[in-house]
Amino acid sequence: MENINNVTEFVFWGLSENLEVEEVCFVVFSFFYTVSLLGNLLIMLTVYTGNLFKFPMYFFLNYLSFVDICYSSVTAPKMIVDLLAESKTISYEGCMLQLFGVHFFGCTEIFILTVMAYDRYVAICRPLHYMTIMDQDKCNKMLLGTWVGGFLHSIIQVALVVQLPFCGPNEIDHYFCDVHPVLKLACTDTYVVGVVVTANSGTIALGSFVILLISYTVILVSLRKQSPDGRRKALSTCGSHIAVVIIFFGPCTFMYMRPDTTFSEDKMVAVFYTIITPMLNPLIYTMRNAEVKTAMKKLWVRKVSSEKLMRNNWK
Repeated sequence: MENINNVTEFVFWGLSENLEVEEVCFVVFSFFYTVSLLGNLLIMLTVYTGNLFKFPMYFFLNYLSFVDICYSSVTAPKMIVDLLAESKTISYEGCMLQLFGVHFFGCTEIFILTVMAYDRYVAICRPLHYMTIMDQDKCNKMLLGTWVGGFLHSIIQVALVVQLPFCGPNEIDHYFCDVHPVLKLACTDTYVVGVVVTANSGTIALGSFVILLISYTVILVSLRKQSPDGRRKALSTCGSHIAVVIIFFGPCTFMYMRPDTTFSEDKMVAVFYTIITPMLNPLIYTMRNAEVKTAMKKLWVRKVSSEKLMRNNWK
């Protein structure tokens, strides 16, 4: 099949065609994106200044925050600017890059959440072997595996789309380039491609979700053998992980565990996992984790002390 591509740019329909709604969305999502950036940067700064890298949980939490920043930044800035723009366009190359970025960072986040669940399983169920199993070298290899897995997943998605011909309509009923909305514009039969895309994304989303559910079920069952204090601490830590897993995997499963179809609710669901979830992650981890809150307090005290010292020096 000859690849005929007459489309040089795509036009987004955006979140709404109502100007007043778009203005409200501009304020709301600008706030959400700012909170997401500051919250995740604060966690990264806390892990760095608190010397928490030596603990596997915080080692992975740091990179989860980094991935959240990248993940939301792939779609949010363009979407926020488009809310006040008359023409919501993106070049063909920009669309393919955005599609790659969404799936690369999204899949990497899924794998990091899975690794974090494994870390909690080892810490709670095999505490005597924890430092041997989760040493720095193994943590580095697992982190590398999450990035490689995300890259392989996303490159497959993009490879399936770029070989399709686009010769007609170029309007995407979405606010960013995702596989299913883009496939609808191809001027050829995309049934086989749609099945492969669903199998690729769905297997990763559902497979990882099942692994996470099994891991946390085993952890919760094993907590019965813990002391009340140990049980309380473990529940506090695992509670934040479980909350993040549910709010991230719920929308992802809805979007990618189905045939090549689109629904009117897709845009609202996508907002949840591309903007709201990255914003909630730092809030959940700080509110539910005593060690992170303690490290943040130390960071704040250090900042206040340094400011007082500078003022005294100026005097």
